[in-house]
Amino acid sequence: MQIINEDYKKQRLKDVYDKNAGNREKWLARNRYYHAELERFYRFAIAKGSSVLEIGCGIGQLLHAVEPSYGVGIDISEKMICKARKLYPQYTFHVGDAQYFQSKEKFDYIILSDLIGNLTDIQQTFSNIRSLCRPDTRVIINYYNFLWEPLLKTGEKISFKMPEEYHNWLPLEDIKNFLYLSDFEVIKSGYRMLLPKYIPIVSTICNRFLAKLPLLRYLCLVKTIVARSAGVPAYRPEQEEGYTCSVVIPCRNERGNIEGAVTRTPKLGIDTELIFVDGNSTDGTAGEIERMIKKYKDKKISLIHQGDGIGKGDAVRKGFAVAKGDVLMILDADLTVPPEDLTKFMDAIVSGKGEFINGTRLVYPLEKGAMRTLNLIANHLFSRIFTWLLEQRFRDTLCGTKVLFKKDYKRLESGRSYFGDFDPFGDFDLIFGAAKLNLKIVEIPISYKERTYGSTNISRFRHGLLLFKMCWYAFLKLKIKN
Repeated sequence: MQIINEDYKKQRLKDVYDKNAGNREKWLARNRYYHAELERFYRFAIAKGSSVLEIGCGIGQLLHAVEPSYGVGIDISEKMICKARKLYPQYTFHVGDAQYFQSKEKFDYIILSDLIGNLTDIQQTFSNIRSLCRPDTRVIINYYNFLWEPLLKTGEKISFKMPEEYHNWLPLEDIKNFLYLSDFEVIKSGYRMLLPKYIPIVSTICNRFLAKLPLLRYLCLVKTIVARSAGVPAYRPEQEEGYTCSVVIPCRNERGNIEGAVTRTPKLGIDTELIFVDGNSTDGTAGEIERMIKKYKDKKISLIHQGDGIGKGDAVRKGFAVAKGDVLMILDADLTVPPEDLTKFMDAIVSGKGEFINGTRLVYPLEKGAMRTLNLIANHLFSRIFTWLLEQRFRDTLCGTKVLFKKDYKRLESGRSYFGDFDPFGDFDLIFGAAKLNLKIVEIPISYKERTYGSTNISRFRHGLLLFKMCWYAFLKLKIKN
């Protein structure tokens, strides 16, 4: 009886969309602002030139908007698909049921836009979609906030919105639960669009600013989720035996810490290289690194001179540029983060628990003298700001130890122009880039130690002002333009 009921509902749904296929462009035009805002969200979330599958594609306008190098759309309505093929012959379109669609192909991104309400078995559909995913595939979902149901139904009756047959009105937590049951994990979720109709100036204020605020955001029309397959590493190692690792160590006047960095860094994966990037030290740091290269010939140690480059960010980029490992790590040369803890970071990324692993110094009690009180207060403040900006939990933005796959760094590097060369520290360049790529961010608590040699190169007030400037910059790029 259940099968007959589901078939009946699907047939009714197909009939409704077949009936509306001829007027679909009219409905899109009538709600132009809503669809333009959705397209803006998806263009931000999806890298141009990716392989993209849209399930429930309609006539294909959203698939076209994200500019895939290879695009596939499926829809239950044959008439919608016929129209999509005429409008966008460069893409592949299939008539099919999301619950059972099969393909040997795997995709970079899978879109489910305004589809959840039409599904008769959401869990089965999500489980089926997982077979179309690689470990690095991102599934991106948007759907209506159920608080808007009365307004949307009224809109259908007065011809403001295309009439639809069947809806599941699900809160965000129910969608997340379906994903969890189907072996997906949510990377980020959010709300957008307080005002789905265009009113000059008013719509901009509502949707760019007010919709981002606590409490008000829960009243938005659109819910969004970005998810990935749970419990698997994003990439297979290049060597069958396992992953290789490159540890980049930026250093400036850290001569007394160099040998400790060499001797205390454990073997990570099947092969570990240490890349020191010297920022024109005046205390003999470069000479000490050269001495380590000769003394520890059994270890892979190299030295790069930063030259005219300025700041830790430049040093990290130069180190990553020559790194050969599957996994890239940053270790600060002051050794306030114990090198022995790097095994925890390596385990987290190769086990698939995360794709961008960030150290946090704000969980365990700090060693006396390890961090000044004002710095501690600032770190707590910035952690709250960045958790809101990135829509993923962030306890400590300024911990120097960060880990990611080299393949993801290459993607981040190719998209760096979106944010520009704004970060002398290097931390925020990586954090913002990871957030835009929708990488799963995981934090590893570490025991932060007091520096035993040299002095910090950070100016609390000058660099503190720069951090606030970067927060504002991130707000504009990640919230206002997204």
